[in-house]
Amino acid sequence: MEGYDMKRRRLIHWFGFFLLVAFIAVPTLGASQERKNYFTLEKSIAEALANSYKIKARAERIEQAMDIKKQARADFLPKLGTAYSYTRLSEPPVSRTSIFGTGIPLVLGTEDNYRWTWFLRQPLFTGFALISSYKLAELGIDQSQLELDLEKLDLILRVKEAYFNILGADKAVEVAKTTVESLTQTVKVARSFFEVGMIPINDVLKAEVELANAEQSLVRARNSAQTTRASFNTVLARMADTPVEVEDILVFKPEIGEYAEYEKKALENRPEIKILDVNLLQTDQQIRLAKSKYFPEISLTYQYISEGDEASVKGSPYVDANHWEVLAVANWTFWEWGKTYYAGREKESLKRQLMETKSDVEDGIRLQVKQATLDLDAAAKNIPTTLKGVNAGEENLRVNEERYKAQVSTITDLLDAQTLLARARLEYYRALYDHNLAKARLERALGSY
Repeated sequence: MEGYDMKRRRLIHWFGFFLLVAFIAVPTLGASQERKNYFTLEKSIAEALANSYKIKARAERIEQAMDIKKQARADFLPKLGTAYSYTRLSEPPVSRTSIFGTGIPLVLGTEDNYRWTWFLRQPLFTGFALISSYKLAELGIDQSQLELDLEKLDLILRVKEAYFNILGADKAVEVAKTTVESLTQTVKVARSFFEVGMIPINDVLKAEVELANAEQSLVRARNSAQTTRASFNTVLARMADTPVEVEDILVFKPEIGEYAEYEKKALENRPEIKILDVNLLQTDQQIRLAKSKYFPEISLTYQYISEGDEASVKGSPYVDANHWEVLAVANWTFWEWGKTYYAGREKESLKRQLMETKSDVEDGIRLQVKQATLDLDAAAKNIPTTLKGVNAGEENLRVNEERYKAQVSTITDLLDAQTLLARARLEYYRALYDHNLAKARLERALGSY
């Protein structure tokens, strides 16, 4: 019996221990999950870059371009190959000269002929085609890297937009909740005044209507906040319904800079311009490649040949089993009815087209920078103005609340004051949102993160 009690106490002891561990672990796991779903702007950008399918696809393009370069490099090296052939003649080849004038023809070979060749072929001159192809492959790597940089710029802007959309939506929810709380209190005050006969019933009804409208606005604001989170998760390649909380960075930080400085920086940094510069270099090599057909192609070939009248290629009475030969070969197609000429003209026209495109893109970048600086300037000017509106709205509401309690103003004045304050707060937060978003778009226009 004593042993049974001891076992029972041990069991209770261990059960208590595991229960304690569970109580400690559950809050820890919850906190870990909260940290995972809490994002700063820097963390959001890092996760988007790590998860983006488009970024991964662009990285694969770089790998492909590097493999294309290796292929082009291989064309400079000698090529080793083999060929096996069988030839059946209708009759053995003979000489036109008879043997010692006897009239008997001289047999020179057999009807069955087998040939196995090993060859080593080295290009010596290709009209600069191999060099041009190799440089094109190198430029292809540069272009793929720049396209990756461009994709990163676009992705980071989308992350910032999604991030600020959440902050803007949360501020709208905050304003809507404050408005509902204020109107709820107003309805309570109006009912108490009505019950003692100080105001008519229609004043109570007005307050209740405004409260109902505010509650509907709160529902819409919360739905909008959930939608912005789904969009944020999509940009970060996460499940759309994953919970998200973000750090509030809707603050006013003045941006100091001049348009001329911004324009110069944008034209130097934008990947779109750099890609077109690479494209122009590519057309130079394409022109050179097209004109390589004006030159002969020269190669050196070493061949080791095994022949015979049987499949084992062990020779015959007429040929040795093995022999080798070295061939220097020049191939030159010098007339193709203007094909090479027109190919060169096509690439020269492409170069002129790219130059015009580059000028157009530069004009577009200048316009983007100008628009971004104007938007940033407008948002910066709106923030102090809207903040004054909030302060005035709060004071106006306070005065109207005191006046209404003293029954020297109507409930309509009080409801109007609450509406004006809610609108002023929304305008202030919208100005902050516009300023942060304008700054993000200016950074994108400058080609920076």
